[in-house]
Amino acid sequence: QVQLVESGGGLVQTGGSLRLSCAASGSIFSINFMSWYRQVPGKQRELVARINSSGATTYTDSVKGRFTISRDSAKNTVYLQMNSLKPEDTAVYYCNAVIAAGITSPLIPYWGQGTQVTVSL
Repeated sequence: QVQLVESGGGLVQTGGSLRLSCAASGSIFSINFMSWYRQVPGKQRELVARINSSGATTYTDSVKGRFTISRDSAKNTVYLQMNSLKPEDTAVYYCNAVIAAGITSPLIPYWGQGTQVTVSL
């Protein structure tokens, strides 16, 4: 089995910073994409940032220039550095990783439990 454990959420004032971490553990042969999504009540979960196994990154427009996604492949961990936070960044942030458990195993997406990020005025 594979587990994704997130940490780093919390309450911060507008303009502040937070760093989210997500560590994957368990039966892991390889990790393809690692991503951060966020969701607010009543809305669909949206992709915030994604990084592939080569380090290429993509961001949703609203966070470009403020958020940075990175990964430590040796630790099976992905990070999201969030700077210049705004109230509209308030959401539950979820980690997602596409993982193969073995050399012949299919790639399967896994989700973390979510971590709350609240940005106050």
